[in-house]
Amino acid sequence: MPGKIRTAQSVSLDIPAADQPGLHNRWHPDIPTIGTIEPGETVKIECVDWTGGQIGNNDSAEDVRTVDLTKIHYLTGPFEIKGAEPGDLLVVNITDVQPFEDSPWGFTGIFDRKNGGGFLDEHYPKAAKAIWDFDGIYCTSRHIPGVRFAGLIHPGILGCAPSQEVLAEWNRREADLISACVHSHPNKVVAQPPLAVNAHTGQATGDLKVKIAREGARTIPGRPEHGGNVDINNISRGSTTYLPVHVAGAKFSVGDLHFSQGDGEISFCGAIEIAGTITIKFDLIKDGVKSRAIKSPVFRPGDVAPNFGPGRYLTFEGFSVDENGKQHFLDATVAYRQACLRAIEYLKQFGYSGEQIYLLLSCAPIKGSIAGIVDVPNVCTTLGIPMDIFDFDISIEAVPQKRDLGSCPVSSV
Repeated sequence: MPGKIRTAQSVSLDIPAADQPGLHNRWHPDIPTIGTIEPGETVKIECVDWTGGQIGNNDSAEDVRTVDLTKIHYLTGPFEIKGAEPGDLLVVNITDVQPFEDSPWGFTGIFDRKNGGGFLDEHYPKAAKAIWDFDGIYCTSRHIPGVRFAGLIHPGILGCAPSQEVLAEWNRREADLISACVHSHPNKVVAQPPLAVNAHTGQATGDLKVKIAREGARTIPGRPEHGGNVDINNISRGSTTYLPVHVAGAKFSVGDLHFSQGDGEISFCGAIEIAGTITIKFDLIKDGVKSRAIKSPVFRPGDVAPNFGPGRYLTFEGFSVDENGKQHFLDATVAYRQACLRAIEYLKQFGYSGEQIYLLLSCAPIKGSIAGIVDVPNVCTTLGIPMDIFDFDISIEAVPQKRDLGSCPVSSV
């Protein structure tokens, strides 16, 4: 009979994330490994939520408004995968993800426009929050009543450490982008350069800790060489991801667990964020980067997926024309934003606030896609809402009726 699956790393919800040596919040090749995993082995890895416990299960959005964004994306790892060498592919088969039994809840947040913002921050500038309670695979929220759905549970972040050369390339090109956008995007944060403040470097100490803090790449964006913070909800139970290896031992890390997330995670803190345990089976494809011609991560979705019939989605279209009537050239961001705004305005007719729907579109199993990207000047995007997550009819045929659907916490300033 198979033996008990070991826990490769535990975490504590009572100790600050920055004080736990099994965690880190930077990508760097020199962060020391915290354990070794054999190819072919299945292990459990515990993770804190991405804010390291800054958000509470309460009815206030002030913790979301004041969240310290220099203390985020605490990852568990890095782990040495025995025998992994640069040029290999690390095979990451997720067999399970679960919230902690004594913490059966999660949160979705809209960040204040002055502190992180989100996809629709020009329309919803204040912080807001929804707490979700779990009943097995299902979730409900006291802050967004009238909906219940099964979560497509998954990690937001998984990746291998960059080599020193890859890290230097990340920092170079992101610095170039910042410089290039000084005048074109004067009020936008277009990239996050290395920041020593609140850098958690795992078990590194002394001069090595200083070096990692000075050079380490932020964990906020995904990157083509290794994946990282891709926030892909289909990398769920049963999925297999193939990650390029850049350093000896691979130095794999994982975190930012989500109970559910819609395509795009539009409110930035848009998934149902949780602390929990992920179970992974690891394997290696030797020299796979060359033999499979794979330079960026590739994945196969698992067998678990939302079970809504194709005719059970109400789908909104968006185009590259903004809400002020300005025409943009093949801009998919503008188009998807318009699809989101149209969905929000439609669902407000049933009694929800804009903030409630913004939060719901971020974390419910909506389907976003690019329908057309070649017909100048407009990209066409779609946003499909599964109608069956509501306990009332939201179809076009239904006459909208205002319901008392409560409210979600919104910050006072």
